[in-house]
Amino acid sequence: MGDTERRERVDHLVTIWQKRGYELALGVGIAQGYATIGAIGFEGRWDYGAIGSVSNLAARLCAEARPGEILISSRVLYKIEALITCEPKGELSLKGFARPVPAFNVLGLKTG
Repeated sequence: MGDTERRERVDHLVTIWQKRGYELALGVGIAQGYATIGAIGFEGRWDYGAIGSVSNLAARLCAEARPGEILISSRVLYKIEALITCEPKGELSLKGFARPVPAFNVLGLKTG
């Protein structure tokens, strides 16, 4: 499923759920970097998760994303800029980060 198809599918679901009285929206945050990954918990309750600044950054970008937005970090943009069209979202002041973080909104895939 491509990006455009995914967004159209979510738009369809939003319409259905709004008719039922629910608010539904999809915002995405993507970051790239190093994280510690593994089992976290204690006897009787184990989860698998990632911890580190990259997972915090992705979560914060996701929280900042408006419905339909896909916010990416500078590092992600550097890796995929030849494949996408995007617009600067500006520098965001995010909890847990000492300095503002540049973010970019993915508009779609480049064609051709």
